[in-house]
Amino acid sequence: MVRVNAEDGATDFLSGQAGSLGGLISAAAAPTATGPGAEEFYAESLRELVKTEIPFLVAGTYAVSAYTGVTRPTKDLDIFCKAGDYPRILGHFQRLGFGVKVNDERWLSAIASGDNYFDVIFACSHGSLPVDEHWFENAERMELFGTVVRIVGPTELVWSKAFVQHRLRYDGADVAHLILKQHEKIEWRRLLDYMELHWEVLLMHLLNFRWIYPSERHLVPGWLLDELIDRVNHQIGLPTSETRICRGRMFSPSDYEIDVREWGFADV
Repeated sequence: MVRVNAEDGATDFLSGQAGSLGGLISAAAAPTATGPGAEEFYAESLRELVKTEIPFLVAGTYAVSAYTGVTRPTKDLDIFCKAGDYPRILGHFQRLGFGVKVNDERWLSAIASGDNYFDVIFACSHGSLPVDEHWFENAERMELFGTVVRIVGPTELVWSKAFVQHRLRYDGADVAHLILKQHEKIEWRRLLDYMELHWEVLLMHLLNFRWIYPSERHLVPGWLLDELIDRVNHQIGLPTSETRICRGRMFSPSDYEIDVREWGFADV
């Protein structure tokens, strides 16, 4: 299970902050696996992943819970790796008799045993930024289901959630909670670098945070808001794009399909 040690102060459940103990963070909370036997499957899978000696990171709901204290059901485990390593990971588990699937060669694959599975993710869903060495350099470490693993850092976790915005799922609350609980650990300049091409998406999340938590507005660096708002001010006086573009499919391919199929917008 997730390492928790409240007696020595490593975890503060009231604040929902992830603490540190002996080089490991102590998770503020853990999600609830919904499938029967899911936790046993995750425990076995993490042991096998470590055996491969292939670098990987735990992300998704387990990372969000560890950093924020939010507890909710989860149907799977998210594992991040570099694009060049995902075939090696799938091949290892395939040799062990697990089911493997390449959902989308641009970013997503999965490994399953019966009804339980975990995702192997190597880029964002729209493929504009792959998992690279920076993700591993800034990772934390924690114990999960009896295995010490690296967990994606708060900065990269915010980035991984920023584009999940469609009719059936919206991760904006995760972004807001991560800013609230991990603002001191978020490396804001690196986050801006990640979002450079899509800086308006970052601005939207920051404005949402300010609206959700008006008493906590100071947690977002002033220089970052100044920079993003200055970009808006300079953009206002410029002509619009000559190419009719819909970037909505970076949020949701299905929700914005009509824009490309019928309304004449270019698909990024």
